[in-house]
Amino acid sequence: MERYSRQILFKPIGEEGQRRLLESRAAVVGMGALGTVIANHLVRSGVGYVRLIDRDLVELSNLQRQTLYTEEDARKNLPKAVAAADRLRAVNSEITIDPVIADLNLDNAEDLLAGFDVIVDGTDNFSARYLVNDISVKFGIPWVYGGAVSSRGMFAVIVPGKTPCYRCLFPDAQTGLGETCDTIGVLSPITEIIGSFEAMEAIKLLAGAEHNPNLEQIDIWYNSTMQMDISKGRNPDCPCCGRRQFDFLDRSSDRQVAFTALCGRDTVQINPRKKKPVELEKLAGVLREAGTVTAANPFLLKFSPDERITMVFFKDGRVLVHGTNDLAEAKSYFARYAGA
Repeated sequence: MERYSRQILFKPIGEEGQRRLLESRAAVVGMGALGTVIANHLVRSGVGYVRLIDRDLVELSNLQRQTLYTEEDARKNLPKAVAAADRLRAVNSEITIDPVIADLNLDNAEDLLAGFDVIVDGTDNFSARYLVNDISVKFGIPWVYGGAVSSRGMFAVIVPGKTPCYRCLFPDAQTGLGETCDTIGVLSPITEIIGSFEAMEAIKLLAGAEHNPNLEQIDIWYNSTMQMDISKGRNPDCPCCGRRQFDFLDRSSDRQVAFTALCGRDTVQINPRKKKPVELEKLAGVLREAGTVTAANPFLLKFSPDERITMVFFKDGRVLVHGTNDLAEAKSYFARYAGA
């Protein structure tokens, strides 16, 4: 265990805690600014199996804060999960790193997250967090919530049956919409700080140590911090942990839609409920007759039908339409070039 010798010397972890880490399974949802920091710490600390889940590809604007990626990754249009896994395998080849190129949704969340010892939040949207919360409560998996925007961030540990769940803390599913990294910006140091705190709390959980009982808030520009003890904040009437009503896993609800405008990004994501695997090479041949295929690799195809719109096709049938946030227009492009 020489690789982890300095960590083992820290008595609250020691050899027993390190063995627990090596036998643990962690899932990181979202490989953006927070996710790259979280995954980096988990891999270096020796968590035995780390799954990286992300739906997007590396872009030049990511490099200001998403610390695992390079200009070459952006040039190659690599999926974030793949680029991150490649970098992390070069750091620690003795553990298992499992990249998953997917949009986490009610159709795949149970398959992707059930069976893990901890889930760590690297997402940038509230709907994904409510979905993770449903999975957490349903399967009894602890998870670490975190968010960062502008110069501020927050994090909290959620342990089913012991702490309030995310829906206890934020009962309104619309809370916070409108402020994202793409609309009001974000400073790189705050994502490093919050991501590091999230990773630390995940390591505590996996090593069998006591987690932080507080919801912590930090602003690094205005030098302010706030702690809120949430250990006794469970709501007995909470739809999720109180009544075990998993609304965000309910296929009959309208909470999950196939067409989603990604706030502040001038992009619509199209995520067909009934997916069919896409033969990217075959699709590229068809689309070259209708526009410009600007990038193609084993994971995705990038196509520009005109100067304003770029479409990114993924193997699992998901499509990003860049250049519009109008759902009707995105549906029109999807119908025209994806035949659906």
